[in-house]
Amino acid sequence: MKKIAGIIIIIFFFSCANETNKEQEATSKTDLNEYFGDTINPAGAITTSEFLSKIKEVDSLEVKLEAKISEVCQKKGCWMDLDLENGETMTVRFKDYGFFVPKNADGRMAVVEGWAKKDTTTVELLRHYAEDAGKSKEEVEAITEPEIGYSFEAHGVVIKPKPVE
Repeated sequence: MKKIAGIIIIIFFFSCANETNKEQEATSKTDLNEYFGDTINPAGAITTSEFLSKIKEVDSLEVKLEAKISEVCQKKGCWMDLDLENGETMTVRFKDYGFFVPKNADGRMAVVEGWAKKDTTTVELLRHYAEDAGKSKEEVEAITEPEIGYSFEAHGVVIKPKPVE
């Protein structure tokens, strides 16, 4: 009798585990997003216009933002620029350089969560970014003035799949 009860319990556990695997497979097949850093939920992200309106009134802002990736570091994927849709971009760095994004992610939509702040980027750092982006020597040397803009330190990033054309 103990053997039969043991077999029934084992069968029960295997059948439960199998259901969980089927649920995980179904979820992973429908979620084509790529996740980097802390796992974040893309729901509830604000638009770039909402972001620009909120950041005007403060020096820094904790936010979840959805925007299009305009450029990615071509050396390691250690930073990316987001298009703010007003002619400006915002550089996103990753908390403690704890993760990187794919170097071919430009043109895709991303949701980033972390801290945005207004700041001044030095000529030296702008030139470093230009070199990382693979710009020519002439383009790098043409950078002669600091840039006032926005920067972002993300603790989590979701990159959405490229839309099918």
